Amino acid sequence: MSISLSSLILLPIWISMAQIQQGGPDEKEKTTALKDLLSRIDLDELMKKDEPPLDFPDTLEGFEYAFNEKGQLRHIKTGEPFVFNYREDLHRWNQKRYEALGEIITKYVYELLEKDCNLKKISIPVDATESEPKSFIFMSEDALTNPQKLMVLIHGSGVVRAGQWARRLIINEDLDSGTQIPFIKRAMDEGYGVIVLNPNENYIEVEKPKIHVPSSSDSSDEPAEKRERKDKVSKETKKRRDFYEKYRNPQREKEMMQLYIRENGSPEEHAVYVWDHFIAQSAAENVFFVAHSYGGLAFVELNCCNWVSSSEPLDTSVESMLPDCPRVSAGTDRHELTSWKSFPSIFKFFTEASEAKTSSLKPALTRRSHRIKHEEL
Repeated sequence: MSISLSSLILLPIWISMAQIQQGGPDEKEKTTALKDLLSRIDLDELMKKDEPPLDFPDTLEGFEYAFNEKGQLRHIKTGEPFVFNYREDLHRWNQKRYEALGEIITKYVYELLEKDCNLKKISIPVDATESEPKSFIFMSEDALTNPQKLMVLIHGSGVVRAGQWARRLIINEDLDSGTQIPFIKRAMDEGYGVIVLNPNENYIEVEKPKIHVPSSSDSSDEPAEKRERKDKVSKETKKRRDFYEKYRNPQREKEMMQLYIRENGSPEEHAVYVWDHFIAQSAAENVFFVAHSYGGLAFVELNCCNWVSSSEPLDTSVESMLPDCPRVSAGTDRHELTSWKSFPSIFKFFTEASEAKTSSLKPALTRRSHRIKHEEL
């Protein structure tokens, strides 16, 4: 366990304060003297930490990592996998470094969707103004015009974005297991149109504007002596507040605020928006959804199959306590791997469902008609 110099200095001071406060009124002078001592301490110097600045590269090359021919993330010089504990005893710094790398991975996958999968990046809302916050999805050229089959891919909750199943798998395993790219390529090879949703991109972050609070010296009606006294108290209060803020967050990261994207402010809103403006407008006779984890909640009432984490062999029936989709084993105990491990079975399920479909006069199920049915109940 590491103990900083500031901890060693502060500990006896706070103990002395507690001992003095336990004394009677005759100890007030000592208390005053100790407070004066504390006010003279250089807080900036005292609160210096061993933690390095949270200043990380913005490219894979800057991190000295690259994806090899197998889609594995490896160090450029050593060939080793990614190391989380880059600096011992600095978990917060290591976590921030991991998150910074994750943001680069997200942009890298976006590039693969456009360059390797030939998908188009579509901005939403479709009628957004130039200045308002926007999100986006990805679509194949024939997503809305393919008359036969449309595949819609939806990731789960958390930090993942369009094209990803699990960031941890991308970083620690490979691109095939952690991204939707194998699904997209096979779907396009088999004649599907493709839409890739982005349900976690719900807002943009901007720096919180600083609000000027007039000081008491702005009040010209008060006597000069009173204003000076109030200013002194205000400065001392601010100094104490800054002291605790530096202790809590030594890097003093910028304060940010969130601006939510119209009609896409949550995963549920996003799914509804894409349904109404894209999926429902498509020409496809059959629409297939591949949804991981939380992404599947919106579709459990439709005709489906749920591959769940289980130690049973792939496609083995798994008993469920809930009246949702039929459940079968994904052939893995790891939740984040369920989509990848069930990859061949998913396409087999789609093929069999298409072949088994027969002509029917029953109207096609839409989000609106489905909702009305439940409201009538």
